Amino acid sequence: MKVQQILSRIYVNEMDQAVVFYEKLLSEKCSMRFQHEKLHLELAQVGTILIIAGSDEILQSFRDTRTVFIVDSIIKFKDFLLMNGATIMKDIKETPTGLNMIVKHFDGTIAEYVEQRS
Repeated sequence: MKVQQILSRIYVNEMDQAVVFYEKLLSEKCSMRFQHEKLHLELAQVGTILIIAGSDEILQSFRDTRTVFIVDSIIKFKDFLLMNGATIMKDIKETPTGLNMIVKHFDGTIAEYVEQRS
């Protein structure tokens, strides 16, 4: 059971400007960018920043989640989290990049856990 990467979520209305800004800020190129058609969102990753673009109305339901934990086994982390006072807010489901779930930690922090496809 291992956390492979931690990403900070940034919410924007316009993706192109955000990607250019974070590429300059971090001196890194965008490593991933795709449309999530079902949710009407566009996502991009620059370094350890996950940029999520959409309208204010669509982003409203996502803004409470600030952190993404990329993990090697979402099932093992689900069990660990439940045994350590966490609440599953949105159970494991398929996403364009693998599996995810939304969890509220014992301290109130809301985080997304992702197991990426190999």
